Amino acid sequence: MKIRHYILWLVVLLLPLEAAAQRQSAALVDAVALYDKGDMAGAERLLTRLTEADPSDDALWYYLGKAEAAQGKTEAALRHIGKASELDPGNYWYRSALAALYTRSGETEMVIRLYEGILKDFPDKVSVSYDLLSLYLKQGRYEDALKALSDVENYMGPTEQIAVTRYEILGQMGKEEEAVASLRLFSEEYASPIALTALGDYYAHAFEDSLALKQYAEALSLQGDYAPALVGESEIYFRQRNYPAFFKSAGRFMRDPDTPTRSKSMYLSGIMRQTDPRLLRRLQDSMDTLVVDAVSVHPADSTLLSTAGTYFYSTGRQAEAGVYFHKAAALYPESLAMAASWIQYLGAEKQWVPMRDAALEVFNRTHELAFLDYVNMANYQLKDYDAIIGNSLTITKSSKDSEVLKRAWSTIGDAAHEKGDEAEAFRAYEKALKLDPDYAPVLNNYAYYLSLKGKKLKKAAAMSLKTIQAEPDNPTYLDTYAWILHLQKKDAEAKPHIKRAMMFGGKENVVLLDHYAEILFALKEYDLAFSYWMEAHNRNTDGEIPDLEQRIAARKAAAKR
Repeated sequence: MKIRHYILWLVVLLLPLEAAAQRQSAALVDAVALYDKGDMAGAERLLTRLTEADPSDDALWYYLGKAEAAQGKTEAALRHIGKASELDPGNYWYRSALAALYTRSGETEMVIRLYEGILKDFPDKVSVSYDLLSLYLKQGRYEDALKALSDVENYMGPTEQIAVTRYEILGQMGKEEEAVASLRLFSEEYASPIALTALGDYYAHAFEDSLALKQYAEALSLQGDYAPALVGESEIYFRQRNYPAFFKSAGRFMRDPDTPTRSKSMYLSGIMRQTDPRLLRRLQDSMDTLVVDAVSVHPADSTLLSTAGTYFYSTGRQAEAGVYFHKAAALYPESLAMAASWIQYLGAEKQWVPMRDAALEVFNRTHELAFLDYVNMANYQLKDYDAIIGNSLTITKSSKDSEVLKRAWSTIGDAAHEKGDEAEAFRAYEKALKLDPDYAPVLNNYAYYLSLKGKKLKKAAAMSLKTIQAEPDNPTYLDTYAWILHLQKKDAEAKPHIKRAMMFGGKENVVLLDHYAEILFALKEYDLAFSYWMEAHNRNTDGEIPDLEQRIAARKAAAKR
C-alpha cells in the first residue's frame, strides 16, 4: 500500500516538469520557425529568453548563435555557438558552424585547428579535407596540403584534379622532377586530357616543343575540343612561326561553342598586344578569319564584339570597327561600358554630332553624370560653349562629390573663357579652387588667362608656381610659368623652365616654340631665337598662331637695329 502511494506521488511530482519541457520544446520550435522565415531579430529575442531559462540546452545556444550571425553579430555568435559546442562536443554541425564563423572573421589558424579536430573525430567528412587543403595552400604549408590531398584521394580515389593539384603543390615545393613524375604516372594509368595538357604546359615552358606537342596531341585525341590543349598547341606553333598550324589550332579554339567567350577575348587581345604590328598586317587575312569566326559563334556576346571592334580599329579598319562597337551598344543598352566604347569610337573618328547625341541619349536614360562629360567633349569641338556651361551646371546641382564638382567648375571656366566671358570664367575657377586650392588644371588655366590680360601677374605667378611644384615635368605648366616670368621681365629666370618644357615634349607645340623664341629674343640670343621661330613657323600649318610670320619679320628688323 505504501509503495503505490509513493509511485503516485512521484508521477504527480514529475507532471509539471514534463509540461515545462514540452513548453520549452514548443518555444524552440517557434524560434526556429522565426529563423526560417528570416525574422532573425525575433528569433534572437525568443532564444535569449529560452537560454536564460535553460542554459544547459545546446540547441538553444546554437540557434541563438545562428540568428546573431545572420545579423552580422559575429562576436556574439562565436560565443554562443562555442557554448553549444562545449555542451555537445561530439556534434559535427556545431563545430562546422563555428569554423565557418572564424573563417568569416579571418582567423585562419583557429579555423585550421577546428577543421583538424573535426577530421580527427569525423574522418569521413571529405569536404573538410578540401577546406583544409585550401587553407594550407594559402599559408604555404605544402607538406600539410599534400597530406590533406592524400586524405581526399584515399576517400574518393584518384582523379585528374587531384593529380594536377599534387603536381602544382610539388612544383611550389621546388620538387620539379617528383611533380612531373607524379603527373606522368597518372597519365599512364588514366586517360586524362587535363593531366596531359598540364604535362604539355610543363614541356612548353621548358621549350621542349616536340614533347609538349605530343602531350597536347594525346589530350586532343581524348577530347578533340579541349580548349587548354588547343591554346597550348597554338602557342607553340606561333612561337615556331608555323602560322598555318597556328591558325588551324586557334581556329578550332575560336569555333568551339562551349569555350567561354571571355577566354576567347583574352586570347585574341593577347595576340594583338604581343604581336608586332607589321607581322599582324602580314597575317591580317587569317587574323580576320579568327576574329570573325569567334564572333559568328557568339554573335550577341558584348565582350567579343568589343574585342573585334578593337582589333579592326587597331589595324586601321575604322568603319568595320564601328559596326562592332555600335552593335554591342545596341544589343546591350543597359551596359554603360558598351555605350562608352561606342561614344569613344565616335569621338576618335571626330563624329562630333553623333557623339554628342549618343552620349546625351545615355545620360537622359541613365542620369549617369559621366556621359555629360562626353557630351561636353563633343560640344567643345562644336564650339557650343553655352551647352557646355549648362551641362556642367547640371553636374554641380546633381553631385556632392568634390572631385566631380571641381572638374565641373573648371569646365565652366574654360567654356566661359572660350566664349569671351572672362568674369564668368574667373568666378568658376575661384569656385573650383575653393574646393581644391591645389587643383593644377585650374591653377594653370587661370594663371595663363590672367597673363594674357597682362594683369595680376603676381597672383598668376604664385598659382603657376604651385603647378610646376606638383608636376615638374609637365610642359604645359612649365610653359605657363615661364611665360608669366617673361611678362614680368624675368627672362633669365624663365629660360630654364621653358627649356625644361622643351625637354618634355614642348618641341611638338607651336605655342611653346614661339614662347621659347620670345624669351631667347629678350635675352638677345637672336640666332637661337630665330631657329625656334622657324621651327614654330614650319609647324604652324593650322594657323594656330595667325600673326606668327609678321611677328618673326618684325623681330628680325628689331634685331638688326
